[in-house]
Amino acid sequence: MTTSSEQEPLQAPAPDADGPAGGNLDKVRDLLFGGQMRDYDRKFARLEERLIKDTADLRDEVRKRLSALEAYVKTEVESLSDRLRAEQDGRAAADKDLGRELRDASQAFDQKLSQLDDLVARGQRELRQQLHAQHQELGDDIRQRVEAVLVRLAQEAQELRSDKTDRRALAALLTEMAMRLNGDIRALAPGDEVRV
Repeated sequence: MTTSSEQEPLQAPAPDADGPAGGNLDKVRDLLFGGQMRDYDRKFARLEERLIKDTADLRDEVRKRLSALEAYVKTEVESLSDRLRAEQDGRAAADKDLGRELRDASQAFDQKLSQLDDLVARGQRELRQQLHAQHQELGDDIRQRVEAVLVRLAQEAQELRSDKTDRRALAALLTEMAMRLNGDIRALAPGDEVRV
């Protein structure tokens, strides 16, 4: 291999290559640098082949990795889609269950409310019947007591009348006795009464 100082005189401005000396110059150049140039050409050719091979390998590797990455992303997206779909289905089922439970609770509440209304109505009806029965019983009891009081008053009045009659007889008797004691009495005929 030649140094750059050896190459500089050769690279100095040369006469026109189209002239007759130009062909000789090419021969000289080929003699001096021909082996190295062929060696460089081989090295460049190998380097180019290696670069092409490495580029192809790199392209294949990138293609494989991109395919793997694409497959992985696709798998992950499908997995996430499946999970999302399953979660949506689960939530929809939970919503349906909750709606059904709410409907059942509402129906049970309405049924309990209806039963309570029936119970209250039955209780009110029974209470009215009991009040009516007690009212009749109290009315009957009051009538019986009034009748008893009236009977008792009639008896008392009868007794008072009979006592009053006895008082009249007693008064007549006492008057007669008083008159006899005073000597004012004349002989009464049978059937005569002393008037008070």
